[in-house]
Amino acid sequence: MPRQATTTTARGDAFLRTAAALQTLALFFQASTAGLLLTSSRAYTLHDYGSKVMYGAAMLYVLATVLAWRPGGGSPRPVLYSTGFLVLASAQVALGVAHVASLHVPLGVLMCALSVLALVRALSSGSPLRPATGS
Repeated sequence: MPRQATTTTARGDAFLRTAAALQTLALFFQASTAGLLLTSSRAYTLHDYGSKVMYGAAMLYVLATVLAWRPGGGSPRPVLYSTGFLVLASAQVALGVAHVASLHVPLGVLMCALSVLALVRALSSGSPLRPATGS
C-alpha cells in the first residue's frame, strides 16, 4: 500500500508541474499576442483564443492543486493561491472584454509574475504541498 501512495503522490506532483507550466506558457503567449496587437490586425483573434486557453489553464491548475493536496493532507495554502489566481484570471478576462487596458495590462504583468513563482515552486525539489522532512 505505501508503494501505491508514493505512485499516486508522484503522479499528482507531475500533474501539478504540468498544469503550472501550461498556465505559465499560456500567460507568456498572451503577453506576446498583446504586443502583436500594436502591429497586426490578426493578433486580436490570437489574443482572444489565448485568453480562453489561459482561463482553462488556470482552472486546470486549481484542479491540480486540489488533487495534489488531498492524498497527502498537506497545507491547503497552494489551493488557496491557485483559487486566488483563478479570481485574478476572471478579473483579467472581464477587464479585457470591457477594453480597460489601463488595468488589464498591469494585471497581466502581475499574473505572469505570479505564474512564474508558482511554476518555480512546483518545479522545486520538494513537493510544494508537503512539508520538507529532515534537518
